[in-house]
Amino acid sequence: MRSLSRRELFAQMLGAPLALSAATTPTAPVAIARCNSYGEDQAALLGSMFDSLGGLEKLVRNKTVTIKLNLTGSPALKFQGRPLGVTHYTHPSQVGALAHLLGRAGARRIRFVESCWGTPGPMEEYMLDSGWNVRAFENAAPKVEFENTNALGSSKKYARFKVPGGGLVFPSYDLNMAYQETDVFVSLAKLKDHATCGVTLAMKNIFGITPASIYGDDAGKDEPNENPTKGRVETCHFGKRQPSSSAAPELKPASSRESGYRMPRITAELVAARPIHISIIDGIETMAGGEGPWIRGVRLVKPGLMIVGTNPVTTDTVGTACMGYDPRAQGAGAFAKCDNTLLLAEQLGAGTADLKRIEVRGVPIGDAMFRFSL
Repeated sequence: MRSLSRRELFAQMLGAPLALSAATTPTAPVAIARCNSYGEDQAALLGSMFDSLGGLEKLVRNKTVTIKLNLTGSPALKFQGRPLGVTHYTHPSQVGALAHLLGRAGARRIRFVESCWGTPGPMEEYMLDSGWNVRAFENAAPKVEFENTNALGSSKKYARFKVPGGGLVFPSYDLNMAYQETDVFVSLAKLKDHATCGVTLAMKNIFGITPASIYGDDAGKDEPNENPTKGRVETCHFGKRQPSSSAAPELKPASSRESGYRMPRITAELVAARPIHISIIDGIETMAGGEGPWIRGVRLVKPGLMIVGTNPVTTDTVGTACMGYDPRAQGAGAFAKCDNTLLLAEQLGAGTADLKRIEVRGVPIGDAMFRFSL
């Protein structure tokens, strides 16, 4: 992979021409902060970052806030025996700190969600299997809930989200009602490479909102299978099967079956269909070379960064630059083997991937940069 030099980074920020699509898409400031350890006061850190963006209270007071965690892969898959939160999972300290901050800011209801790998069971059990203290999260704020969105869960029907402009792979997605019954949607992500999508930040984290009951390898043919035990490789990654016929079929079944084509497009259209209001990217400790321990050659890294924004495309653009990659690259750098999710989301009007149009508050990108490629 070709990484972005500081000279190239600043050239892009200051001198490159504006792309037509980037000039008309939304932008929003992004905050970067240093944090070297999860032992530091995470609530104080996140609170100060939100303050630099205008404050958390105005975003969440008296509202239902739904937070998508990143719990990719089975809890049994650990890297070198390390705790999941310092490698490829959301770190539990971030979960507790965010719940506390949301409660203090006046959120009416706080719901943590994830389509838990290989099970339709209670999310609390999955979190316990991950070594987390669920009771501590419940006590962090007045009303905290958990929902496994791999199937119907506590709901009686699915919600349909249409992709603006008609979609790239699917025209719409049927999702757990938790993604509709919310006022504020948060992506609590990890700063990581991704073997298929180049990077996995706030936007790629949303790839996991698709329920396995409909889009999984053992999804029902006609109706959802409410007891799924497999992932979404055949449907979402490679298109070897269609989702349950209760959901909308693919727009172009003859289109490329390559995962480097499909996954960036599905990610971009999910973000356009189910917009993210707050993006939080944990780069304190993480892994480089891939998204999880099942990827050969991954390694532990400690960038010592936190990144927060109110637009997922601008936030991921800054995060990508902090990793040492060119956010607008295609066929090079992080996106050497896949299409660029940032540019696809930009084309769908979800936000700008042009660094020149993004105001960075806190630590400058040049000072925060930690090269993920060797």
